[in-house]
Order: sequence, then structure tokens, then C-alpha cells
Amino acid sequence: MMGAVSYVDVLAGSIAVYIIGRYIASRPKYPLPPGPKPKPIIGNLLDIPKPDEKEWIHWAKHKELYGPVSSVTVFGQTIVILNDLQIAIDLLDKKSSIFSERPVLVFAGIMVGWENCLALLHYGQRFKQIRKNLHQTIGSNNAMRRFYPQEEVEVRRFLYKTMRDPSKLFENIRNVTGALILSISHGYQIEHLKPDPMVELGEKTLLQFSLAAETGKWIVDFLPFLRFLPEWLPGIGFKRTGAEWAHVADELIEKPHAFAKQQVARGTARPSLTKQLLEECKDAPTPEEEYIIKYSAGAVYGGGADTTVTATYGFYLTLLNHPEVQRAAQAEIDSVIGPDRLPTFADRPNLPYINALVKETLRYCLVVPMGLPHVASEDCVFNGYYIPKGSIIQANIWQFLHDPEIYKDPHAFRPERFLGEHPEPDPHHITFGFGRRICPGKELADHTLYLTLAMSLAVFDVSWPLDDSGNPIVTPIDFSPGLIAKPANYSALFTPRSPKAESLINSITIDQPFEKGDSDLIEGIKWTKQPSPFPSWY
Repeated sequence: MMGAVSYVDVLAGSIAVYIIGRYIASRPKYPLPPGPKPKPIIGNLLDIPKPDEKEWIHWAKHKELYGPVSSVTVFGQTIVILNDLQIAIDLLDKKSSIFSERPVLVFAGIMVGWENCLALLHYGQRFKQIRKNLHQTIGSNNAMRRFYPQEEVEVRRFLYKTMRDPSKLFENIRNVTGALILSISHGYQIEHLKPDPMVELGEKTLLQFSLAAETGKWIVDFLPFLRFLPEWLPGIGFKRTGAEWAHVADELIEKPHAFAKQQVARGTARPSLTKQLLEECKDAPTPEEEYIIKYSAGAVYGGGADTTVTATYGFYLTLLNHPEVQRAAQAEIDSVIGPDRLPTFADRPNLPYINALVKETLRYCLVVPMGLPHVASEDCVFNGYYIPKGSIIQANIWQFLHDPEIYKDPHAFRPERFLGEHPEPDPHHITFGFGRRICPGKELADHTLYLTLAMSLAVFDVSWPLDDSGNPIVTPIDFSPGLIAKPANYSALFTPRSPKAESLINSITIDQPFEKGDSDLIEGIKWTKQPSPFPSWY
């Protein structure tokens, strides 16, 4: 007699039916790009990078094995890997009309709630409006000019705090970026003399976003129905993680917005994107208008914080491992600026080596090596290969920037590659992504990185700390796996180059004394998650 059908039998059968359906529906009409041979049911699940593996290195091997375009299929989901810059341009730039979507990230989008943030937002009118708001605020050189004085003040504060306590280098870098971004987005002034809650919240949220949006990390992105299963089942613990991270994501969007609205109502609001957009509404903003305002302001943080903080932290690690670069940069600053003042934005055209150093930092200390994934919104045949609608497209930006056919000796840190009569291609056009999904915070990141590098090199000698025997404690250059490649933790000494340099650093306490921030005000803010007035496009 046939035994009773168990819950596990039903679950296994459901999974099998789902996968077979996906496979039949997505069976290509023409050959997919080449790749490893898939296994029954799971496809290439065992061929995607492991959680502790650098995925950009993993996928770069495909170029030698399968050519510049390759593919894998996991549970019926096709992932196309681009390891050639020109192909990325041909698809993501020239065919941006069909390659500007984002994938259905069930975990990051639905469960954590980032489906409304610009990075994952469906391409459409809402996306265009938020991009427009950001472009007018931080999207061009002209837009950024209004923030030059504020950037110079915040970087000078960074110099002062780093001189006093170089052990807090990462925290100080995070603060200079957070201070500028939160002021631009919400008119919020951070705390400089103690940890600031909003800066810490932003750092925590970006870390969680990088983990949540990592391609291939969450099984529910391949098998969406798993999110409806009870949390107590083995392997469904991601539901608890998703709920915890969703609360953090909501707080980053809702809390500073509630603060800015309160300040506007009281007539005490500082200039900010939120204040400007609220005042442009003729009456009280509609739910749709308010949602766009909130996510426009939130996108300022997402668009600039991760790139700026991580690239700057990576720069100092690289500088420590290349003292000859520090000497060359300081020689140029000494020749052009002299010892009596700090570099400013006005000096940038006259500092070609510093500009080359910014470019090489963006190339070498790449923040998001695989970029964010694109999705094909319709079927496409490219170079004889079929890219089905719904395919995830991953551009290996790290490979583009380390291609020996584009960059000579690509694994060496050489700013001079961007100087002379025949400079190598500017990585600004690659680092920040492609097509209609190019990073909206690229100008903010570039400007802040330039000023931080130039000012710190003008006044500091950066060196390794010494052990008890007087030997340097050296940290090799390395980057963590993940969506955001964070540099290895390290320690450094920041020594003023001269008494005059120390005086320049200390002058900020006279010119712009540290003031009490807004942490007490924002900590008292009561906020609740407001439901989206827009239908979920998932």
C-alpha cells in the first residue's frame, strides 16, 4: 500500500515543478553564451562564486575558458558575464533601452525593502524623476560648485581629527563623507566630537545592502516562493535576517526625512535637497510626491557614500605600500601650492599628478568590482548568442580595469599611466557603471576624493606604525569579497610634515570651530514606515 505523502515530499515536488517550468519557459532559441555545463535541475548552482570568494576573480577566469561573453544558468535563471569593455559598452550603453532594468532581487528588494531605492528601482517615470532631482543637486561639476566651501571645511576637519587620533582613520573618513552627504540631503549636521548616530546608521545600512544585493548569495532570489514558507524550516533563516535589515533600511529613509520636515515646519531648516523639494510643492506634498522626495534624498547617501569612503580608505593603504607615489605627489603640491596654504578646488587644473592619482585610485581600489546587475527587458541576439528576456547581466568592471590590452602592467599602481601625450583611458568612464544606470554620485565621489587626497598629502607624511623592535607593521594590499570590496584593515601614522603644516591643520579650530550637531534632535524624532503609494513592480 502506498505510504502517506509527507510535507517534505510536497515541498520537493513543488520545487521540481517550479524549476522544470522555468527551464521550459527559458529554453533558448539560439545558443546561450558559452559556459560550464549545467547539471540537471540546479543548473550551474555549483559554478557560481562561493560566499568567501572574490566573484570578480572567479568570473574573470571565464574570459580565458569561454571567451569575453559567458553565461551560467541557476534554477532556470540565466546570468550573462561580460569580461570585455567594448561588449559592455555595446550592450549596456548602446542598447541601454533594453538593458536598464534591475533583476528581481526578492531578498534585497521585497524582503528588505530596497525595491524603491534608486539602485534597484524599476526603470520608469519614478526612476527618471529621482535621477533628475539628483542631477540638479550633485550630478554635474556646476551643481557641485555650491558645495566647494563646505567640502573644504569638512576635509580640514578630517585632517585635524586624523592628526589627533590616526587610529580612527576609517571612522574619520566615514564622518567627512557622512557630514557632507547628510547636510546636502536633509540639512542635518553631524556630531564631530562624538560618534554620530546617523553616520553609524548609514554605514550599517550600506553594509547590509551590499550583502543583500549580492548576486547568487540568497537562494530565495532563485526560488522566490521560499519566502512564503515558515521561518522554522531548515534553510529559511533568511526571513529573520530580512525582517531585521528591513527595519534598518526603513529607519535610514524615514528618520532623516521626518527630521527635515520638522525643521521646515519650525522655520529652522538648513538648505538641503529635502527642504528644496518640499518647498517646491504648492501645497502639502501628495503621498506620491513625498515618496519621491524621501527616496531622492536617500539616494544621495547611496550614490556617494560607499564609493567615497571605500576608495579613500583604499587609497591610504595603497599609498603606504608605494612610498614613491607619496613623494611624487608631495613634490608637485610643494611646487604648485607651496607651504603656506592648503590645496583647493581652484588648484585642480594645475595638479596633473594629483588628478592622475585620483584616477589610479579609482582604477586600482575599485569599490564595486562587478557593479550592480542589469537585466534584459526583452530578448536579444548579440554576436550570435541569445540573451533571453529576464537575463541578469553582470559587467566585470574589475576585469575591464585590469585588462592588459587597455592598461599596461594593470596590477601595478602607477598614476603616471594617465600622464603624457598618450595617457591610458580614464577609469571614470568605467568605474561608475554604464548606460542609464551610471552612478548618480560619481561627481560627489570624485570631488571629495580629490580634495581629501590633495589636502592630506600637503600636510601629512603617511607611514606604517612600528613594532617594539622598530620594524614597520606592514599590511599587504587586499580587498574583501562582496558587492562592495572593502580594503583590508590596517594602521597608519599621520605625521605633520612641518610646524607650518601642523599650524594649517589646527587652523580649522579657529576658522570653523566644532559646533554641537543635531543628534539630540534626530534621536527624539518619532518615525513610522509609510506604505508606498506605488504598486510593487515585482
